[in-house]
Amino acid sequence: MAAVDIARAHAQAVLRVRGLARAAAALPTAVAVVLLAGRFTGRIGAPGAADAAGWDAVRWAVCAVAALTLLVAGLTARALRRAVPPRTPAVPLDRAEAPELYRLIDELADRLDVPSPSAVALTPDCDSWLEDVPPTRPTATSPTRPDPAVPAPVLVIGSPFLWWMRAGELRALLAPVVAGTAASADPEIAAARRFLRRLDACLDSGGGTAPGLGGGTLAAPPRPPRRGPAALADRVVRRVVRRLLGACRGHSAELERSVAGWASEQARAVDYGLRIAAQEQVGLAYAGWDRLLTRVALPAWRLGRHPAHLNAGVVSALTELSRRDRLADGYGSRLGDRPACDLLEEPGTVDRAVSRLAAELFFGRPAAGGWHELEWADYPAEVVDAGWRAGAAALQTALDRLAPQSRPGAPTLTRLLGRLAEGDGELLAAALAAQLARTTAPAPLLEPDRSGRDLLVDHVTAMVCCAAVDTAGGAPGLDWLDGPVLLLGGVRRTDLAGPVAQAVEQGQDGPLRAWLDAAEVRLEKPVRL
Repeated sequence: MAAVDIARAHAQAVLRVRGLARAAAALPTAVAVVLLAGRFTGRIGAPGAADAAGWDAVRWAVCAVAALTLLVAGLTARALRRAVPPRTPAVPLDRAEAPELYRLIDELADRLDVPSPSAVALTPDCDSWLEDVPPTRPTATSPTRPDPAVPAPVLVIGSPFLWWMRAGELRALLAPVVAGTAASADPEIAAARRFLRRLDACLDSGGGTAPGLGGGTLAAPPRPPRRGPAALADRVVRRVVRRLLGACRGHSAELERSVAGWASEQARAVDYGLRIAAQEQVGLAYAGWDRLLTRVALPAWRLGRHPAHLNAGVVSALTELSRRDRLADGYGSRLGDRPACDLLEEPGTVDRAVSRLAAELFFGRPAAGGWHELEWADYPAEVVDAGWRAGAAALQTALDRLAPQSRPGAPTLTRLLGRLAEGDGELLAAALAAQLARTTAPAPLLEPDRSGRDLLVDHVTAMVCCAAVDTAGGAPGLDWLDGPVLLLGGVRRTDLAGPVAQAVEQGQDGPLRAWLDAAEVRLEKPVRL
């Protein structure tokens, strides 16, 4: 059986589950109607008959079951009707903003003999997929041809692909994704997917919606606990939905697997060899994007600044990686080909919108003052230096808390190294971690929880860097792969981590003092906070 037939078979199985659920909800009512009609016509349990009392008891019991079933079915139907499937936050891309990109996708769909996506959107992620759009009119029942009432899905493209991929690579990479529009246009597959998405949305969000980032829709956060009959109704509805999902789970997985196989087979004839090479770029783009977010963007986000051109930054990061890493040899030669972002009319404007979405999606909103847009040229001064100063100030506050009678001292390296040499590293780390827990918003999407000792290493490094800038002619710098760096004499210093770790973890400040002496950093001069 062809993959399309297998997909339709599993879609039909999902729809049969839906039909059986409706039949099960209607059956007690149908039986109750028959029994009541029999009573009024005198054919079942007529008044005065020997079995009238028994039939009356049956009628009351069936009517009660029917009323309860209708109530549960009504509550479930209302929850499903109100549930809005979550949509991935994305930046919509109009045809006027990217006519060449739309033309490439339309030509690709025409060659694959599938419907073109209804729109294109960009998301700050290294993935691409189709986002189905709810129909505006009832769908047709014929499984043999696409129904115009089933709108074509939106093609969501990971923005790093558009900046790192060459135009030909992007076309090859999108071929199997675009081929999936044929399945989305199939009425039975579309109906089965809508049913499954509503079940998931009903179970996850309780049927509510919340405005999403970038114009999309996200599942609403869980509602506060309800009490009394409302809580009982919620539990019943959720149990029914879980049963329906359980009955559909196997068919749902096989449906999507068959659709993926169907799309892959359709796309095999389009740029298959180039697609294999493009898949190598996917892994590289993902690694570069992840590193750019965690090492470069996150320090800026913590200060309320969002880099305006993250996608351009990932190109710089991956180009630097190809220069340093022998395993990446050959990737730099690709840069002579036309980049896929040239398919946009205003790449810089689109990059700004996607970069802002990335900040809100992965970090949230700054504690105060709102976002301030940041150009890469301003990164060393506004992020690196400002971040070091903020870290040194937090460390100074922690030192003051440990001071006898809470007497504040001068923010000098002499004072800091003295406390570390006395073995107060653990106390200082605990005080610093407690302080940061109160004042710093975490970014759980980007980094794991860190120990107090790790935080202390970072803050001691920040204070050393501030002292180097203030007294030894150092300068803040940006490394595309590692983020904030210290420059001394125009050269990046990579030998600071070891001495700082020894001072913090073992209380051995000798190596760090030797490093500071060699760099001509003055220990006794207060650091500018």
